[in-house]
Amino acid sequence: MRGSPRRVLVIEDDLETGKQLVESLAANGYQVDLAVSGNEGLSRGLASEYAVMMIDRMLPGIDGVAIIRRLREAGIATPALIISALGEVDDRVRGLRAGGDDYLVKPFALAELLARMEALVRRSTTVVKETVLRVGDLTLDLISRTVTRGDRDIELLPREFQVLEYLVRNEGHVVPRAMLLQHVWDLHFDPATNAVDVYVGRVRRKIDSQQTHPLIHTVRGVGFCIRAPDIR
Repeated sequence: MRGSPRRVLVIEDDLETGKQLVESLAANGYQVDLAVSGNEGLSRGLASEYAVMMIDRMLPGIDGVAIIRRLREAGIATPALIISALGEVDDRVRGLRAGGDDYLVKPFALAELLARMEALVRRSTTVVKETVLRVGDLTLDLISRTVTRGDRDIELLPREFQVLEYLVRNEGHVVPRAMLLQHVWDLHFDPATNAVDVYVGRVRRKIDSQQTHPLIHTVRGVGFCIRAPDIR
């Protein structure tokens, strides 16, 4: 990391709570930046490098889940701790699937907050973050959001890139349509929709068109799988 391993971003719209968090973290050796709205938090997260981000779920402007999703789409992999009064299983699952690394329900004990922060700091400073994904001769650059296959540049729309990225992250495994719909569109499966098939079809035409060895395969009745060709 180029930034300080103790520099963290807190995104919290309640000023009293935000001040308490800043004081508590500073007293434990952190350098803390505070953002008091979703838009400010997203701007700071995009512009600066942090060891960890602590993000309130309910924010004015852009909510915490949307912030994390936007940061992940921009290739920013900084560990994110979501804090929220929403503690149902569906709430936690949605936050984690959007790219959150941990979820802490309000009210919480300061000792637990600090323990979770320390765990995320260790992950941030010791894990090499993937910025380039590969399958066979296909390369995805998560920072520049570019795709190449061999020596050919491939132009993908943002949603098409998300579909391809999710398939590549699950290389060799069958990805059901329901998983793609929920991860990329944040929707529960609707048997009447053909959005997944339409977008996978677009990606496949761009990736596999005129290629001897296709990468994207349909598993009839289940979903899709991307895998490197078995060339012998």
